Amino acid sequence: MKADLHVHSNYSDGSNTVKEVMKQAKDNGVTHISFVDHDTVASLPEAQQHGLEYGITVIPGIEISAYDFKRNRKVHVLGYNHQGDATNIKAICDPLLKRRNQHSLWQVEQINAAGYQLDADAVIEAAKQSNTVYKQHIMKCLTDAAFTSPEYKQLYMKLFKGSGAASGDIAYVDVFDAVRAIIADGGVAVIAHPGQLDSYDLIPELVQAGLGGIERNHFDHVVEDVQKVEALAKQYALMMTGGTDYHGSFGEPIEVGRIISPINRLLG
Repeated sequence: MKADLHVHSNYSDGSNTVKEVMKQAKDNGVTHISFVDHDTVASLPEAQQHGLEYGITVIPGIEISAYDFKRNRKVHVLGYNHQGDATNIKAICDPLLKRRNQHSLWQVEQINAAGYQLDADAVIEAAKQSNTVYKQHIMKCLTDAAFTSPEYKQLYMKLFKGSGAASGDIAYVDVFDAVRAIIADGGVAVIAHPGQLDSYDLIPELVQAGLGGIERNHFDHVVEDVQKVEALAKQYALMMTGGTDYHGSFGEPIEVGRIISPINRLLG
């Protein structure tokens, strides 16, 4: 068993198609995979189809963009094994996707007003599969520089951070609502990369809301993070998961299956 439970496709902010991700997973010996595209479960039917083709078990998944209002910080919630049409998940995520798309189109306008030559139609075309424009699609139409290059990072910071022309953010889902929606759809709610977003203090509170797991294996986690995750998992009887957080050329250079999930009861 080799499970990568954190991959993204072009149904959200990944650069690759589902089939391309699945082929890479097959080539790298992955037996179980979960597409956790941001705030959408739209990739699941295609993923399951290619799962049959490549002999890989596809676990339904999502990564909800949420917010910890008590501590004023973002927090991402992974949802696994949701059932049916995920009606509760969609009820909170569909408005979020609309807000994100509207905000991104506003960002395109601001970037052009700042003197850049950004083709709005090209940006929308780049985001065609997801039907939601992300900053990665905007950046793709602005520069050919690699995601990890200094040129890319400098332009990103200049436009989207601080006093940048396209800075600002959308209203995210309350993290407790995210956990409850996943549970209501029969799924398991898991805190994503707590070391990346400093979500540790929130975990005991979410356990009371039904949190079922915590992500242990992630490229942003150092030894101290792994130790914290293991201690919390033991204290609150949480399952541990992991994966590459693969985004293709829109993210860190890593191959599907290079970071995998610990063996746990989610995989049976």
